[in-house]
Amino acid sequence: MSRREKIEAMLVDDPSDSFLRYSLAMELDKEGAHDASLSKFEELTHDKPPFVPAFFMASQQLVRLGRASEAREILRSGINAATQQNDAHAAHEMSEFLASLS
Repeated sequence: MSRREKIEAMLVDDPSDSFLRYSLAMELDKEGAHDASLSKFEELTHDKPPFVPAFFMASQQLVRLGRASEAREILRSGINAATQQNDAHAAHEMSEFLASLS
């Protein structure tokens, strides 16, 4: 059983587990299933509250795919979400990454 299959099996028991959903998005990215991966990251960014690491990972993936303008938009949203959740570390990391894209 692959890592992705193990994560999917665990998600059957707890489909709302943000970390498992994030892990699945990461595995899909590793497998080259970029559309599916980005879709999973997007779902996480719409959770209440948003799952902040998903913004950063999605933006990095988009940059690798040559979609920097989309990455910038996601980073701005991620910085806002991190700030609202008092996650200064994540906000700072995303701010630095955003600045590197300018």
